[in-house]
Amino acid sequence: MNRRKFLKQSSLATSLFFVPSFVKAFEQVASKTLGYKRLVIIQLSGGNDGLNTVIPFRNDLYYKERPTLGIAKNDIIKLNDEVGFNNSLAPLKRLYDNSNVSIINNVGYPNPNRSHFRSMDIWQTATDSIKYSQSGWIGRYLDYYGKHPHSAIEIDDSLSLAMKGETLNAIATQDSRAFYNLSKDPYFKNIHKHQNDAHLSEHNLGYLYKSLIAAESSAKYIYETSKTVSSNKAYPNNAFSKQLKTTAQFINSGLETKVFYLSLGGFDTHYNQQGRQDKLLATYAEGIEVFVHDLKDSNSFKDTLILTFSEFGRRVKQNASIGTDHGTANNIFIIGDQLKKPGLYNNMASLSDLDDNGDLKFEIDFRTIYATVLDKWLEVDDRKILNKSFNQLSFI
Repeated sequence: MNRRKFLKQSSLATSLFFVPSFVKAFEQVASKTLGYKRLVIIQLSGGNDGLNTVIPFRNDLYYKERPTLGIAKNDIIKLNDEVGFNNSLAPLKRLYDNSNVSIINNVGYPNPNRSHFRSMDIWQTATDSIKYSQSGWIGRYLDYYGKHPHSAIEIDDSLSLAMKGETLNAIATQDSRAFYNLSKDPYFKNIHKHQNDAHLSEHNLGYLYKSLIAAESSAKYIYETSKTVSSNKAYPNNAFSKQLKTTAQFINSGLETKVFYLSLGGFDTHYNQQGRQDKLLATYAEGIEVFVHDLKDSNSFKDTLILTFSEFGRRVKQNASIGTDHGTANNIFIIGDQLKKPGLYNNMASLSDLDDNGDLKFEIDFRTIYATVLDKWLEVDDRKILNKSFNQLSFI
């Protein structure tokens, strides 16, 4: 096998080792550091409009700034006398009433960036908005505390920056059978025959070779473990619910995976927003409700925490196309069975005290939420992963 062919074939591997010292560090991580608690991260791509998701229906400024896009009081699912859910979130309201949902409002970061790509990078790398990083926060979690690439899985065919570490990447797959079959492709097998080739000892290539072996091993483990379990729940027939169903299968089979990453796109609603956002929120809420019940039936919901975020919210004022443009702060949802403060975690954002661009001012840095999840849920050193210390919240 020549060097060019080897590199071409290696592109299918999603888990890469690069630094020798970290490889030794992985070997020293005792399996007991990987407990049973699991984190499911759901990314609402495109910038979901938080103000039409959790709605301040008693605030006159909301209707003043959104004369045609504001949702009428009678069409809102009330959470209290001031705030309500978008009507498409009825399934989420049932979880809310069961104390399984915490809503954290005004989440953002200093010096917000309104570019989809840049803001998503900031959320995925957990860096300051003026800094750039080639590793994501879950990737760095893998670097320090992961034992295998399948310690974190993205339910997709490609890997987000959030899941890429300095020395170890997560696994990306939507179908464990297809992933396993891919790993049995003859080119994978051929690599075994060439492990002593001189070019495999060149800089990084030796670790690339090891990564292929690790990916092959993870593919077999994921498929053979997860195939022992199947769900009898009736998930909605859409791509997002398929991701949720696969995730439930992985969790309920006892797969030794700590973090799962899913996404639902289409939230960039610059025009004719309402119908499009309503449909997306219904897709999210209907799938989540079945997912939670699937986990509950297998007694795994108590050990699962679901974090839902979007890269930014939308502007307070609607635009001329009956949509909204890119904004800043937003709400996030925490879903679980062990919430210390279910319901509304904090107050809604002020609609009268906006920043110089007319956007919401953030109150809670999203990295305080990451720090809380890392320390209190995954029980690891959040400062090491986030590269600085953040105050923690009390939702778990």
